[in-house]
Amino acid sequence: MRHRSAVVVSIAVIAALSLTACGSRDDKKSGDGGNSGGGSATTVTIGIDAPLTGDLSAIGIGIRNSVDLAVKKANEQNEVPGIKFQVKALDDTAKPGPGQQNATQLVGDTSVIGVVGPLNSSVAQSMQQIFADANLVEISPANTGVALSQGEKWVTGEKKRPFKTYFRTATTDAVQGPFAAQYLAKDAKKSKVFLIDDQKTYGAGLAATFKAEFTKQGGTIVGEEHVNPDDRDFSAIVTKVKSSGAEAVYYGGEYPAAGPLSLQLKEAGVAIPLMGGDGMQSADFIKLNPKSAGDLATAVGGAVEKLPTAAKFIADYKAAGYKDPYETYGGYSYDSGWAIIQAVKSVAAANNGKLPANPRAAVVDAVQKVSFDGVTGKVSFDEFGDTTNKQLTVYAVKDGKWDVEKTGTFGG
Repeated sequence: MRHRSAVVVSIAVIAALSLTACGSRDDKKSGDGGNSGGGSATTVTIGIDAPLTGDLSAIGIGIRNSVDLAVKKANEQNEVPGIKFQVKALDDTAKPGPGQQNATQLVGDTSVIGVVGPLNSSVAQSMQQIFADANLVEISPANTGVALSQGEKWVTGEKKRPFKTYFRTATTDAVQGPFAAQYLAKDAKKSKVFLIDDQKTYGAGLAATFKAEFTKQGGTIVGEEHVNPDDRDFSAIVTKVKSSGAEAVYYGGEYPAAGPLSLQLKEAGVAIPLMGGDGMQSADFIKLNPKSAGDLATAVGGAVEKLPTAAKFIADYKAAGYKDPYETYGGYSYDSGWAIIQAVKSVAAANNGKLPANPRAAVVDAVQKVSFDGVTGKVSFDEFGDTTNKQLTVYAVKDGKWDVEKTGTFGG
């Protein structure tokens, strides 16, 4: 079901302010990146690409607000002397076409020094080449599709990084799917699973890695189905699941379809848990499914609410007055934005306190070397641009909210 010379660094959040009709933000307290203007600072922009409208907007708005908060904090504490940041947020509606157009727009804005996003792996595929051609760094707080960083042949063991400009603070489905499989097989003691995916890059990839590990653990896939992510009537699949003898359903996809799917299963008397990945672990899944108690989801990293490193982020987010929650990827979005800010800081420091005339390539190289203690823990990147933080969390719906069941690493 994802945050230039004494002139100003703008992390541009254009964020179509018409989104206020959706109740997405408090205009008084968000959107300006804390940039008071004036002075002789150079302003640079951090672009944000996320679904700000549509079914996945709850997550997308959380991404936008969290990067905006990182910018506010950088400006307030003069994190990079002589440089101010602003945000430019564009709406991709969770679709590759608009994402590609946004990438072109962000590349064309010479003030944009880095981009945080997107949410969806399929959208990232449409953007990567555009950013690479322009030497513009892209850090996703949410993409989990493995091929984005390790190439299409990664599953055979042949790993090759396609784009040096692409990074992510979220771990990949190479570990998320297997982590879920291990949990269902070992912790939940489920031996028969019905597998469903939405045929998108994220959902299909997640289901595939789950299946490989679950069967390796001795489990049986008792049925497989594919759905359209826009489907909301799952009666045919419910009938198949009901007759399959499945002890759990694993869904590769996102919460807009996962919620109705789970609800229809429960209403048909199929009293088994539905489990999914981080794209399902949203408060909106529970809103869509009042019978979701017992359903499960994995999320990348540790539970932000329980991380000592996240306490200040949570307090600052609340104090900033955002109307919408930071959601699943808030901490990772803040860390993505902060990684760009730290890279800019490094580039400026190496150039007598100023950014070079065209700093994008230098920022890419600097992001590769960043290492800091972030909201989600240690933030750094390996040779593929993937996060070095491989922690994951299993959540279960209890008392109308997601509650932590287990935190660990795949195989741990």
